[in-house]
Amino acid sequence: MAAERRVVTVGGKGYSLTSSSLFEVANGLARFNIESSALSRISSSSNSKSVTTTKFALSVPNYLSAEEARASLLLLLNKLLLSLSPAAFQLQHILKETSLSPNYTIDNVPIDDVALLDYSMAAIDGISAILDHRSSALSAVADAVAALSCEALRADTSCFNLIDSGDGSSSKDDVAVASDLKVFLNGSKLVNSSKNPVDPAVAKITSAHGSFRESVRWLHSRSRVQLNSGSRACPSGTADAMSPVLLSLAGALWNLGALSFQRAKLVGNSISGGELSSCMVKMLDANCPRVDSLEKLYMSAQVALSKKDYVLFLHEIYGLSDLLRKIVSWEATAAFISLEGSDLVKKSQVNNGAERVPSSENNTKTDKKGEKKRKIVLGKGTTALMQFIKSRLLSEASEPDSVNASVVLEKCSQNFLSILDPRDLGFDCLLKKVKEIIESNESRRLPKLPKVSYFSSFFHLPFGFYC
Repeated sequence: MAAERRVVTVGGKGYSLTSSSLFEVANGLARFNIESSALSRISSSSNSKSVTTTKFALSVPNYLSAEEARASLLLLLNKLLLSLSPAAFQLQHILKETSLSPNYTIDNVPIDDVALLDYSMAAIDGISAILDHRSSALSAVADAVAALSCEALRADTSCFNLIDSGDGSSSKDDVAVASDLKVFLNGSKLVNSSKNPVDPAVAKITSAHGSFRESVRWLHSRSRVQLNSGSRACPSGTADAMSPVLLSLAGALWNLGALSFQRAKLVGNSISGGELSSCMVKMLDANCPRVDSLEKLYMSAQVALSKKDYVLFLHEIYGLSDLLRKIVSWEATAAFISLEGSDLVKKSQVNNGAERVPSSENNTKTDKKGEKKRKIVLGKGTTALMQFIKSRLLSEASEPDSVNASVVLEKCSQNFLSILDPRDLGFDCLLKKVKEIIESNESRRLPKLPKVSYFSSFFHLPFGFYC
């Protein structure tokens, strides 16, 4: 039985909106409900005084995604309700439409309430909240995927030996990222097993991911204030307050995406097995967003900001976050295939009768011995993550109808693109697993760090809400 959708109440003075609740309503994961007395208060207020009304043309930029548009309209509705504006009656029906139109006409709007219907102000706060939720979630997953890449590359992880000096000369976010990666890689026999020098795509993980955490935390702090600010807040003030925060996020998204892309390519080229490696490299070249796509969106965002087109500025950063998610998905696919690809292809061949498994006792013992070795080479954290991925993705996938390696890779890439989408119900389960891995490894011998409630500060719903 599917879980009943959560209800988000708007229009009540005792209620507050969060980035998570706005995200869920915008994507149909939750439904909104107007506080019971809000509409009656508006009716009473309207009947008690005679005001001059006018028609208002509400325009929603046609380049916005449905998620961005709905989040903005929900925030606009909440502010109209708190301001006791009769325009809320019509806006609630618009928001319930299956597909949104770029243009609406709202009748009988009091002249004094016209300023409240500034869509750009709602869009700035609404899209910022979507970015807050998406980036907060992606930050934790990107760290976990980077750990898998380190395993696949047999990378030198000495660059993760960071300690908080306590004198303010070290970045706590960089140290926190290094600490989390150590948890994932604790006990690994694969990392540090290559004689190759540390690649910049690995050496820069702590700084890039740490900067991303810092930008996300800054955005989260500002978004929480803006979502529940006064209903008659000045739109130019909102834009001025959010622009530096969002520009910082855009730079962090670009940097993180570029490094994730480089690691995906490195892992793809390092995969053993001619056909498997060749197929992986071809798929990355054909389907993984490239660094120049990130740069194009980043530059476009800067141009929009210079022209004070704040809604377009936010939309381009939204596009950056979506590109980053896809790149991280491909990095996860490459790392997973590097670590498990040969077994997946072999299994598909066996299931399709293309390969017969020798039944001799000696071969059975050899297979068991090889399996035991594979179980102990990964880190404690990455082993748990790989087990989760296999049970979550492969158990739901139908058996390939071909023994071709490209078919196996195609199914894996589709699964990763799905599960790493915050709108997918399984994404919350993945976050829960990452949190469990980081917080349950009590036996690790690591330097003590300042206690930072990283997850609790970002996620407003309990982990496992959809599990």
